[in-house]
This record gives sequence, structure tokens and C-alpha cells, in this order.
Amino acid sequence: MAEPTRDGWQRVDAYLSDLLVGHDDALESAIADQDAAGLPSIEVAPLHGKLLHLLARIAGARRVLEVGTLGGYSTIWLARGIPADGVVVSIEAEARNADVARASLTRAGVAHKVTVLEGRAADVLPTLADEDAFDLVFIDADKESNTIYLDWAARLGHPGTVVVLDNIGRSGGVADPVSDDAQVIGTQRALEMLARDPRFDATALQTLDRKGWDGIAVALVL
Repeated sequence: MAEPTRDGWQRVDAYLSDLLVGHDDALESAIADQDAAGLPSIEVAPLHGKLLHLLARIAGARRVLEVGTLGGYSTIWLARGIPADGVVVSIEAEARNADVARASLTRAGVAHKVTVLEGRAADVLPTLADEDAFDLVFIDADKESNTIYLDWAARLGHPGTVVVLDNIGRSGGVADPVSDDAQVIGTQRALEMLARDPRFDATALQTLDRKGWDGIAVALVL
């Protein structure tokens, strides 16, 4: 079996994306607007977006929480995976990002399902405590705060809530026990929490796609 190379896995990613995702004007315009606004190109890959969409449908999610909106690409995928009367609450720390996301959500025809809240997620999450529980939580923000976000995912969820934690591979850095990279350390602490916290049952997969070498963790709130 051939060893993976960047050219090789990107070729496979392109093949699978074309076959299983295809082209979508609203999603591609969201990426174009994000790039034009100078936002970092750290949105999920198309196949990952489709996975989020399917997880929302599989879970029968009506209420979705997203930590980290960026330009709204993953938000569109999530909003499309819930019923017409469902809601996605997405938290974004940067006002400029939130503005770009809202425009893309409107163009995609899902803005009526989405509320974008501005502010640091650690500050915003406690304000949601009195709302109905969330059925799916997608965490894709600063990795240093992952354990805070996981704690709130459990608090704001219910038994059966699906939690997806992004960027857990860190180009292999997650397996480095002496890393001094704050994002790697934050990811390691989050994975340790998923392994040991009795509120979760979790697994993780490393990924190779157009975004590089990374991975996701998927957990169930117990």
C-alpha cells in the first residue's frame, strides 16, 4: 500500500468532494467572501461540512450550538441539516467575522434559522443556560479554551447530545507529550477530558484532506 503524500491525499480529497459534495454556489460564495474580507482560511473542508450536516440529520437535531462562526461556512452546513423551525446559535468573537457570516447566511437562505452572537464564547455560553438544551454542539474556536467549551457543551446539552470537537490532530502535534504549543496543549487537555469526564463517551479520527493533517473528536453526552 502506498504511503500518503500531500499530493496524494489532496487528490483523494478532491475526488471525494466532487463526488459526494459537488458544487454549491452559496457555500463557494461564502468562502470567496471570507477570503475577500481577509479572514483566515481555517473553515472546515467540504467533506467535513457535509459530515456536520449529516450528523445534525442523524441526531434529529433541532437546536445546534456552534462555537466559532468565522465566515459562516460550517454554519450554513449545520443550518441546512435541521428542520425549518430549528435554530443554530453560533458564537463569534470577532465582529467583522460575524458580519461576513451574516451576509453569507442570508445569501444561502438560512439566516432565519441562525442567531450569531458576538463575544468571547467563555462569556456568551453562560448566558444560554436558561434556554432549551442543544442537540448538537460543534466546537471550532480557540483551542486553549476547549475544556471550557466542552464543559458548557455538557451543561447546555442533554443525554444524547452530539458534540464535535474540531482540529484535534494538529499536524501530529497532539501526540507530542512535551509540546509547548498552547493550541496543542489545549487540544490534549480536551481529549483527556473527553476520555475521563463521565459526562462523555467519545472517539477521535485523524484526517487528511485539503486542509492538511488534522482530525475531529466526536462525543455523546451521557
